[in-house]
Amino acid sequence: MEQDQGNTPERDTAFDRDWTKGSIVRNLLSLSWSMIINEFLWSMGFIIDMIWVGRLGAAPVAAVGVAGIVVMVMMTGIFGLSVGTRAMISRFVGADNAAEANHVAQQAFVLNGFIAVVVAATGFIFAEPILGLFGLAPDVVAEGTAYLRIQFVGSVAMSFWVIAENIMYALGDGVTPMKITLAARVSQAIFAPFLVLGLWIFPQMGVGGAALSNLIAFSVGMALGLWFLFTGRTRLRFTLRNFNLDPPIIWRIIKIGIPASVMGIQRSLGRLALMWLIVPFGTLAVAAHTLLTRIDTMLFLPSLGLGVAGGVLVGQNLGAKQPEQAAKSGWLAAGLAEIFMVICSVDILLFPEVVIGIFSTEPDLVEITADFLRIAVAGYLVLGLTAVLQQSISGAGDTIPPMLISLALVWGIQLPLALIVLRITDFGVYGIRWAIVTGMVAGAVAYIVYFRTGRWKRKKV
Repeated sequence: MEQDQGNTPERDTAFDRDWTKGSIVRNLLSLSWSMIINEFLWSMGFIIDMIWVGRLGAAPVAAVGVAGIVVMVMMTGIFGLSVGTRAMISRFVGADNAAEANHVAQQAFVLNGFIAVVVAATGFIFAEPILGLFGLAPDVVAEGTAYLRIQFVGSVAMSFWVIAENIMYALGDGVTPMKITLAARVSQAIFAPFLVLGLWIFPQMGVGGAALSNLIAFSVGMALGLWFLFTGRTRLRFTLRNFNLDPPIIWRIIKIGIPASVMGIQRSLGRLALMWLIVPFGTLAVAAHTLLTRIDTMLFLPSLGLGVAGGVLVGQNLGAKQPEQAAKSGWLAAGLAEIFMVICSVDILLFPEVVIGIFSTEPDLVEITADFLRIAVAGYLVLGLTAVLQQSISGAGDTIPPMLISLALVWGIQLPLALIVLRITDFGVYGIRWAIVTGMVAGAVAYIVYFRTGRWKRKKV
């Protein structure tokens, strides 16, 4: 095949295999291990920031913490739009149509570039007013503004990195994105202490240095992602030859991606609202909820990796006109995630203090967090189903149902139930935790029911 037409390089590599054939379990495991590691590496960015900013005092830590929430909302929006790209390209890969896959990738980069510049410019200008909405002390706002402005500038590079990564995921290549993220995180880890603390020849930039180390990481990720795509070192050799702007394709990407963006953004806003309800119960309750959120994230990442792999197999199998194989891919991925979550849940019930001890050894904090964790287990038991089926449905390009389920879960169940429990019972903060778990279980049931209907199999992208 001609490489300059966006076709597969004539090399036999692991990610050139046909993922629509052979053992589904083997395909899932082969795809997901690198995706799981990649998700862990992505989550390390904020941790690297806090390791060094934590040495500067309370105001810088608070600044990075609050600004990090704003960055997370921005990132979930960008990640959501990339879902449309991944769903469409995976269909064309399954149909063995490399030229159309390349054409969609071209339009995705155009759309991404426009959105990234608009978001970066808006965020840079309004960074200080955005942080002012949180009612922070002036020194925290000043520190956070410096951090946020640099992060918004870096978001342009980050968004191109995300698109490149999702294109590779759609191709069935999870190893290359993992290598790229590892290189980006290593560069951040190297530069962060020098820029934050002013070591060696570098000026002490404080929280601005943490943001600059992120910008460097984003730039490394973007450069490597584009290099791998343009040089054909992944399944698709990306090319701009015969490029023409295609508004209908761009609109199709947007139609699939916007619901996924809304889902991610509203989930972040929902977490802020739940934290607002917990704040009146004191510092220990807030700290315990924060620790539990970190544990939630660590447990969620393997299921997310399996879900992305399941979504890729769903998309490629639908493109290959194998809807039943697509359904089996989703169910088997959910089953593997559930096995992992059940094992983790049993360990948590038996040894909650050991798990919490990874983050804190303060006796009072460990005690309340252990209580929170025992309640959370009821939700962990279905977390694998939720994560995988949501990604599988989205991988088919059917993103509106997951958005509606997510909206109902947070704003129709968790928050109203938490308010009701606080008003009519004496459960206190524990009632809020039970409301969160109730929503998780209801969400899992909704995803199971919708996935069983098979309506996602008929989704046109």
